[in-house]
Order: sequence, then structure tokens, then C-alpha cells
Amino acid sequence: MLIVMLLPNSRTESDGTAVIRVLSHNIRSMRDDTAALARVIRACAPDLVLLQEAPRFFRWRKKLARLAAACDLVVLTGGATAAGPAVLCSLRAAVERTEDVLLPLTPGLHRRGFATAVVRFGGARLGVLSCHLSLDKDERYEQAGMLLDRLAGMGVEHAVAGGDLNERPDGPAFRRISGLLQDGWATAARGAEHTWTPADPYQRIDAVFATRGIEVLGCGVPIGHPGVTESDLRAASDHLPVLAALRVPATVPTTPRAAKPRP
Repeated sequence: MLIVMLLPNSRTESDGTAVIRVLSHNIRSMRDDTAALARVIRACAPDLVLLQEAPRFFRWRKKLARLAAACDLVVLTGGATAAGPAVLCSLRAAVERTEDVLLPLTPGLHRRGFATAVVRFGGARLGVLSCHLSLDKDERYEQAGMLLDRLAGMGVEHAVAGGDLNERPDGPAFRRISGLLQDGWATAARGAEHTWTPADPYQRIDAVFATRGIEVLGCGVPIGHPGVTESDLRAASDHLPVLAALRVPATVPTTPRAAKPRP
């Protein structure tokens, strides 16, 4: 049975509020069909793409730039400098700042990190974080706390985080995040649920989260989305992507107080 996924198009409303599309995808270091990957991303028409397992080794910047160009996007931040997570964006985004964060290394385990940025769409100011959490249960739980701390310290009212959590929604790390942030699928399911594996999806270990002030208009695997084919989804990576449409309120500008006249 085909699940039809129709999400609102990106736009800026009259009061500066922004409707944006955010795509999160573990791309397995682009070791699969990169043409299929580019077709999936381009068809989803995202404003932000939160990648995991972006290229990290030989000529990784060139590989990431080629993917971005094939999707009519640009590289915002991340890659090897964040140990895998990366963020692509459309030219609609006005970039305020970026920061790649390396997390503490546990001996014997892979290094993990966050790719983060603060961007503006219309009148909306948004924190962005892409993550790929540990395979180790205890380290993964600690990294979930670091993710929440990082978002809280970005100095923004509204933020979105997405990635490969390596855990189902009933797991402690996933629940630690969803206890404070909106889990896109649980809030407004649109599309398919399970993200792994593409050949036989049976569990959801990838997600997009948003802070409470953001309205989640729909979120899910973009099966049935116009231009996205199941064959491309299976060929692009060993994970299925998660696409979310979000309404981000305009940031209320701070009006400076008038200086008092000197006596």
C-alpha cells in the first residue's frame, strides 16, 4: 500500500514566520548510489539537510560539495570536522554562524560530533544540529544530554535537531531527547515511520526534533512524496531519510531602550 506524503511548500508568511522543510539522512559516506541520493534530496526540496556519515576522509570536502551542487544546495558546515554529521542548506538561508563540535572520545569507540549552525529564514531565527549518536548504550545516553545542552546554549528561541540515534523511540537516549523536544513523527506523522533498513524497514532509529515553539506540520519517511521513488530510496543509502515541514515563528526583535537625557 502506497503512503502518499504531501507537505506544504517552503514559504515566508507576512509576519516573517517561515515554513521550512528539513531532511535528515544517514548517507553512509556516499558509498551507495549517489545519483539516486541526489534525486531523493532534490525531490524533497529541503531548506536544510541534516546529514550523518558524510564523507570524512580523502577529498571529503569535494565529495560533499558535489552532492550539494547536485541537489541545488550549498554546504553549510560539518563533515570530517564534526566526525561525520554535516548540514546543507538552500540559498534561502541567511547564515549567522556555524560550529562543529567534537564529543569526548571513549577508547575503543568511534569519535562522534555535532554539526551546528544558527540561520535565518525570513524573520525566523533557527538553531540547527545534526547528530549521529553512539552504538554504545551508556555513551549514547550521555550524548543525548550533550545534544540538549548544546541546543540550550545556542542562544536561540527555536531550534531543530535531527539524525541517526541508533536507538528506537522507547530507548533511554531517544526518550531523553523527546522528553524536552517534539519528536516530529510522534507529533505529526506524515509518510512512513520506519527508517532502517531500506530493503525491509522495521524500526525507527532516525528522527527530526523541534523545540516546543515550532509547529510541526508533518514528518516521516518521504515514501510517496512527489518525485521520490522507492527504488531511489533503497539505492541511496542503508537508511531511509526523514522529511519534516515546520512552521518557525518570526523572532521578536529586541527594541533597545531609549537613553535617558543627561541632566
